[in-house]
Amino acid sequence: MKYQYQIRLSPEEAANQQKLKKAVSRYGGIALKDINYVKILKRSIDARQKAVKINLKVDVYVNEEFSEEKIFLPDYQDVKNKEEIIIVGAGPAGLFAALRCIELGFKPIIIERGKDVRTRRRDLKALNIEHIVNEDSNYCFGEGGAGTYSDGKLYTRSKKRGDVDRILKLLVGFGATPEIMVNAHPHIGTNKLPAIIADIRERIITCGGEVLFETRLTDILIADNEVAGIKTLKGETIKAKKIILATGHSARDIFELLYRKNIKIEAKAFALGVRVEHPQELIDQIQYKCDSRGEFLPPSPYSIVKQIGGRGMYSFCMCPGGIIAPCATAPGEVVTNGWSPSKRDQPTANSGIVVELRLSDFKGSEKNPLAAMEFQKQIEQKAWLEGGSTQKVPAQRLVDFTEGKVSANLPATSYKPGVTSAELEKVFPGFIHKTLQEGFKEFNKSMRGFLTNDAVVHAPESRTSSPVRIPRDPYSFEHVQIKGLYPCGEGAGYAGGIISAAIDGERCAEKCVKSLQKS
Repeated sequence: MKYQYQIRLSPEEAANQQKLKKAVSRYGGIALKDINYVKILKRSIDARQKAVKINLKVDVYVNEEFSEEKIFLPDYQDVKNKEEIIIVGAGPAGLFAALRCIELGFKPIIIERGKDVRTRRRDLKALNIEHIVNEDSNYCFGEGGAGTYSDGKLYTRSKKRGDVDRILKLLVGFGATPEIMVNAHPHIGTNKLPAIIADIRERIITCGGEVLFETRLTDILIADNEVAGIKTLKGETIKAKKIILATGHSARDIFELLYRKNIKIEAKAFALGVRVEHPQELIDQIQYKCDSRGEFLPPSPYSIVKQIGGRGMYSFCMCPGGIIAPCATAPGEVVTNGWSPSKRDQPTANSGIVVELRLSDFKGSEKNPLAAMEFQKQIEQKAWLEGGSTQKVPAQRLVDFTEGKVSANLPATSYKPGVTSAELEKVFPGFIHKTLQEGFKEFNKSMRGFLTNDAVVHAPESRTSSPVRIPRDPYSFEHVQIKGLYPCGEGAGYAGGIISAAIDGERCAEKCVKSLQKS
């Protein structure tokens, strides 16, 4: 027989099958000899008390053989000669839209301004070491999108938008560890995600789809308020009745193109702040309330939300055992983000700490849909100047930041281009700077020891979400003005991360196919 239990155990018990069996035997009153296997279905860490516990949901196989359930990919068909759908962008929204198109019998043609996932690494190296920004190939642009080389976090709160488990199973089918189906905050790791992305692309091509790299969209052809195709920077024209626009939150040229063509877009509020790096050991000590986390606990994350003067301030994209990366998408700007390898084994922890912004913060936003984007751009350009007009970031030690002091010196951080001691008050508008200063003091009340000069503030963390929304009909998912245009994913303002973007990509593909089947 198979029984299911919810059980709380020590980290050591949860990490060892034999000790897990013994614990379940005690908990369920089952003879140990009768337990063949305990399968962990869900796992989360409870560090609220001094003694850290692991919450488990388990299936217990009693006098019954256990066999691991295999995850199979859908039966993707050959769509080489089927009707075509253009997908702009090879991030998670675009890739999963393409897979869903194939599943439903339509041929996807993905155009991606950046390079394939392997070749993209050379441009990331040039950005980190030589401070050279390739506008089409960087941490934000290229195969896999912004998530590929910035962590691969799979946690989402968007469960109402679609089937999260379906996306996780597809990722496992393409090579991700089955552990992502178990952990409360699943994570693939920047070192492992590229191979999975490449496998997805190969499946799309094998099934007759097309993926065109280094192909930048420069125009959307429209006739009678309906899409007719696209033009690319190479001078090509590709005709199409349907376009899924999944270009990501940093494709400013696309927002500007839509604005020039009088295609309706809207300014969208987002969050902006800094990226703070601590020694991972310190975060472990604070979170786990111990001198050392030991061998059975992972490097600890943290999550904090505060209200400061009526504004939300919160941690964002926290990376235990991680690295801060340069994420500029154009020369003359500085942008930070963070990532962790699969083992999260780096000596530092970093997190975006951001302040909630409102449309009223962006001058002229009621008339100018690009106002929030321009606000974002101006801060990134100020940071570039304060950092020394290179990809070095302006930085302060954390206590110095809260006290308004320029740091006399800075320790080496994980940010490879380097840091420059600067006064961050010159980067941010007063209300953001003040909110961050006061907020860090409040953070320290929740995490004693967080406010330390061993931590370094890097500026800015500015690409938290799209500063523009491309409005679409809530039922058809088509643009409210242009038929056949499907705004999709993070860049359009309908997702926030790998999973929610993938879900939105699938949903856009389904709506697109449904419309084609009716016509």
